[in-house]
Amino acid sequence: MRIVVFSVFSLLYLGSSAWAVEPQSTTPPATGQQLATVHTIPANKPGVIPSASQNTAHIPDQKLTAEQLAKNKILQEAKVKALVKDQESRLQQLEKANLEALSQNQELQLKNDNLGVQVQVLQSERSAQMFLYGAVTIAIGVLLGFLIASYVYGKRRRQW
Repeated sequence: MRIVVFSVFSLLYLGSSAWAVEPQSTTPPATGQQLATVHTIPANKPGVIPSASQNTAHIPDQKLTAEQLAKNKILQEAKVKALVKDQESRLQQLEKANLEALSQNQELQLKNDNLGVQVQVLQSERSAQMFLYGAVTIAIGVLLGFLIASYVYGKRRRQW
C-alpha cells in the first residue's frame, strides 16, 4: 500500500505544470519609444489609451525612470491630441454631410409635393375630360333619338 501511494504522488508531482515553466529570457529592457510602439489602441475601443502602468505590464522586473515616465506621458498626450484632432475632423465631416443631406431632403420633399400637386391636377383634368365625353355622348344620343323619332313619325304620317 505504501508503494502505491508513493508512486501515485510521484506521478502527480512529475506530471504537474510546475515543470513546464519556461526560463526567463535575457532581453535588454525596452525604452520609452519601444513601449509606445508596442501598444496600439484597440479598434473596438478608440477612446481608451493605455496608461504607463499598462505599458510596462508585459516587461517583468523593470522600473521606469522619471525620464521614461515623462516620455511615456508626452507620447500619451500626443496620442490624445491626435485622437481629439481626428475626432474633430470627423465631426466636421459628419456635420457637413448632415447639412447636405438635410438640404437634399428638403429639395426632394419640395419635388414630391410638386409632383403630388401635378398628379391631382392631371386626375381632375382626366375626370373633367371624361365628364365632357359623357356629355357629348348623351347630346349625340339625344339628337339621334330626335332625328330617328321625327323620321319614323314623318313616315307614318305620310302613309295615312
